[in-house]
Amino acid sequence: MKKVLIFLADGFEEVEGLTPVDLLRRGGLDVTTVSIMGRRTVTGRSRIPVEADCLFETCGIDEADALVLPGGMPGVTYLKEHQGLAEALKDAAGKGKLICAICAGPTVLGGLGLLKGQKATCYPGCESGLTGAELSTDEVVESGSFITSRGAGTAIPFSLKIIERLTDRENAARVAQSIVFCERVDS
Repeated sequence: MKKVLIFLADGFEEVEGLTPVDLLRRGGLDVTTVSIMGRRTVTGRSRIPVEADCLFETCGIDEADALVLPGGMPGVTYLKEHQGLAEALKDAAGKGKLICAICAGPTVLGGLGLLKGQKATCYPGCESGLTGAELSTDEVVESGSFITSRGAGTAIPFSLKIIERLTDRENAARVAQSIVFCERVDS
């Protein structure tokens, strides 16, 4: 079973952080939510408290097949400032592991220089943070070992693309159908 880590910080966009948790688990993936805040309870941008599965320091990043960054402010600012996460992302990129980010989350990758030469998308107005990327306005962009997406409204197709990449298209279609999103799978 493929292991996915989803990194949470205070102010994360709940839809972008929790939709992947739900759908990837439906897709049979081993999903762990990781707090970078030094405590397990993380509060989203809409003041919804979420209990992360583990703290950054104990989450076993080396064992992960994919890393996921949600957007939301000031969550993305905290993600950008976390040196351990920066090192983990650079290491994962160097190993060709799947790295996924949505909304303002791709700016974390851009700031680290990881998107140079890659096609990427993000929340409208955050494009300047995608340093070196070929910009796209597609709702979900897959380029090399990166998947990026635009925002809360694209969280479902973003999650389905991650499932497809880590398992297969049929599994993504099954999950889409189970949530009555099947008409969007072929687009």
